[in-house]
Amino acid sequence: MFFVETLEFEGLGNRSYLAGGPRAAVVVDPPRDVDQVIATAARRGVRIAYVAETHLHNDYVSGGLELARLTGARYLVPAGADVSFPRTPVTDGDTSEVDEHLMLRAIATPGHTPHHTSYALEEDGRAVAVFTGGSLLIGTVGRPDLVDPRLTEHLARAQHTSVHRLAAMLDDEVPVLPTHGFGSFCSSSQAEGDATTIGNERTSNDAFALDVDAFVKRLLAGLDDVPAYYTYMGPANAAGPGPVDLTPPEPADAAQIAERLAAGEWVVDLRSRVAFADGHVAGSFNFEGSGNPATYVAWLIPWGKPVTLLGDTPAQIADAQRELTRVGIDRPAAAATGDPATWVREGEQLASFPRAGFADLAEAHERGGDVVVLDVRRDSERANGFIEGSVHMPLHQLHARVGEVPDGTVWVHCAGGMRAAIAASLLDATGRKVIAIDDGFEAAAEAGLSVIRP
Repeated sequence: MFFVETLEFEGLGNRSYLAGGPRAAVVVDPPRDVDQVIATAARRGVRIAYVAETHLHNDYVSGGLELARLTGARYLVPAGADVSFPRTPVTDGDTSEVDEHLMLRAIATPGHTPHHTSYALEEDGRAVAVFTGGSLLIGTVGRPDLVDPRLTEHLARAQHTSVHRLAAMLDDEVPVLPTHGFGSFCSSSQAEGDATTIGNERTSNDAFALDVDAFVKRLLAGLDDVPAYYTYMGPANAAGPGPVDLTPPEPADAAQIAERLAAGEWVVDLRSRVAFADGHVAGSFNFEGSGNPATYVAWLIPWGKPVTLLGDTPAQIADAQRELTRVGIDRPAAAATGDPATWVREGEQLASFPRAGFADLAEAHERGGDVVVLDVRRDSERANGFIEGSVHMPLHQLHARVGEVPDGTVWVHCAGGMRAAIAASLLDATGRKVIAIDDGFEAAAEAGLSVIRP
């Protein structure tokens, strides 16, 4: 009897899978930190016989090479992927015996990348699951624009062909188990639900409802900005990532924190946005630990810049450190926990800024004055409605464009408050007077603000 165990990585919006039989298993698209994969296999009492990559990932650093090294597993990588390490290249139709009665079959599904490969898990010759990586997702498909702009339309057409091929090869009841699509920026759109089958996708996915031309037009029109750090993920995976060091960072005292800020390094405060607004080290940036900070830290930070982490507890630091390794930020320069008052030197004060709701913004508009409304949502979000007169600057652009924010008191908002808190901290660090709107965007119209909708 086969099993499939799902490992969720909410910070990346991804999943990895451990699948196998009574004695042996395969790991599909493992994370950088492989310790939990090994622990899951140990709990199951199975040997990891294979590690399989669906493609060279653009959104995270893979732990596949290290996992194969530690376990002695064969490392299956699509033959078309240009890599610099020994592996077992797989091509369309190749099979690998995972356990008795259990086979893994490679299915070429180009589209997300030119070499993308899905894997069908077969029990006694019958497909019982398909690991689709960045090909067929839940209600959508993987982005085709992450490899080379010149290939985007070609890969979009290939996506259409590939998902139709999967549907033709597999029965409707076969579970579809993608890597991307649970908040990942590798997904071309976000869909509802967290489970699906070939049959469900056949009736609900645009790739089946539309002909290839209409599908490609809709797919390309819906693509948003690509996170800047993706530039570094593919090359890191092609070179062969090494092991990670998750031991605690060097502790930092107030003098060291001040020195790191003065040197232009990043000091990232992982506490809640409420706590940060109430009191923080001037010049530090707020990326809430509970908000899966790694993707936005990696997107905004100048690549290679040292990072010092501040948090409530060592556990909060450890969680963030683990997430950061997944996107190639391997070792924090230092860390500090506990009372924020101890993070500043004697005689210095913590900085702060106000938080507000959209009703407060409406009152400020009525009073008049130097109100600047800054919308830091992505283009696709703003296209569905925005506050009249607001300035639009997506969060990932703000750090480089902060000098373009008009003079005045900046009321910054996003869709729910987390990104507004990040933006407010970036502005506060430059000395701007800022108010973070910690409110859902739907409250803007309810508060009487003029919201322009398409």
